[in-house]
Amino acid sequence: MENDVQKELDALKAMLHNWRTGFVEWASEDGDNEYVLMEFTDEIHTHIYPFLRRLLQLNYLDESEAKEFMQYCYSQVEELRVQLSKVDNES
Repeated sequence: MENDVQKELDALKAMLHNWRTGFVEWASEDGDNEYVLMEFTDEIHTHIYPFLRRLLQLNYLDESEAKEFMQYCYSQVEELRVQLSKVDNES
């Protein structure tokens, strides 16, 4: 993988982290936060996936690298799920 591509992926990871942090603030104390997870997942599908698919089509990434990055994205959804459950438990 080229250095420039790695920088792009690092920027996407930072963006995902910022989104996740922002979505934590959406947490409802009543424990019904499934919509927050759905919104975060939708952001990934809308903004990250097409960009990653294009990198794959242009051969900047191979399939295993693209799959690994998408697994990272979904691990962030699971991390958000954990954070939201902590908010639920604090209520």
